[in-house]
Amino acid sequence: MDICKIHENASKCSVNTMECFMVLSTQAQKISIAMLCGLFGTLCIFENSLVLYLIFSSPRTRRKPSYLFISSLALADILASIIFVCSFVNFHVFNETDFSKETFLLQLGGVNTSFSASLSSLLLTALDRYISISRPSEYKLLMTGKRAWIALGVVWVTCMTIASLPLLGWNCCTLDSTCSELFPFVDDNYLSSWICFTMVLLGCIVYAYAHVLWRAHQHVAYMEKHQVQVGKQNTRMRMDVMLAKTLVMVLTVLVLCWSPVLVLMIYSIFARLSNRLRKVFAFCSTLCLLNSMVNPIIYALRSKELYSSLRMVFSRFRRQLKASEESPEAESTHKSSMIET
Repeated sequence: MDICKIHENASKCSVNTMECFMVLSTQAQKISIAMLCGLFGTLCIFENSLVLYLIFSSPRTRRKPSYLFISSLALADILASIIFVCSFVNFHVFNETDFSKETFLLQLGGVNTSFSASLSSLLLTALDRYISISRPSEYKLLMTGKRAWIALGVVWVTCMTIASLPLLGWNCCTLDSTCSELFPFVDDNYLSSWICFTMVLLGCIVYAYAHVLWRAHQHVAYMEKHQVQVGKQNTRMRMDVMLAKTLVMVLTVLVLCWSPVLVLMIYSIFARLSNRLRKVFAFCSTLCLLNSMVNPIIYALRSKELYSSLRMVFSRFRRQLKASEESPEAESTHKSSMIET
């Protein structure tokens, strides 16, 4: 065990020390991780690709800022699933170490970029809904398509810049500083900074959605108190209740998926992790992938516009399938009648 002491820095920055981070010791653990990554990754790619198709196949949805943010979320989740599954399974299941420090940090940067962009897209979606409910009369003036594209550009550039810092030199090998116990070559100070960045994103998302949830509650309370325009009241109340349910799902899934990983990361900075906790961290990391898989169900498929587009796609597919099944029978009937004639 002494050979795998992570906190010995410069002498421990060779690729061979990466074996110390391969914490899955049994075949059952490796198979479990491979199955979780395969299942979550496949569903994540399929669902988010479907969301992108539904958004950009309709001129109406692809112009709206809210759907631009959802499409950014879907793209980030697709990239996260591809990069994370390939690098994570290759490292922990197949124990591949035949690559350089720069290659590993590049892969880690890709994972960090995609997950950070996913959370940032969730934040933009939260801010979009915050503005729509707090300043509804000014929403179209404040949230234009141009501003939405600028916000997305800033978010993606910021995430790529932060994620590339270890590759550019902020790593424990270059700085001869304290290395992380969870990630090879990663400096503890950089990990602390990335955790703070992620916590700020999550805090802003929770604050924005909590405000939206409170405003929805106020709408329901107001409409119950003032019995005016019953039909319109019931419609608005149903919308507010549905919005409240959606936001509760959003916050619950977000907290459940990200809390275990962040707690273990924070704990690793202040204390030494046992092998058991590092195995727990490996399994908890797949929860971030689960969050990317659930995102399209919560954010996109609960939208009436995208849901109706999805129904149209499935009905069109069923008609084409039915036509392809009937055409050989019609053709064979036509041929048999020609032979009889």
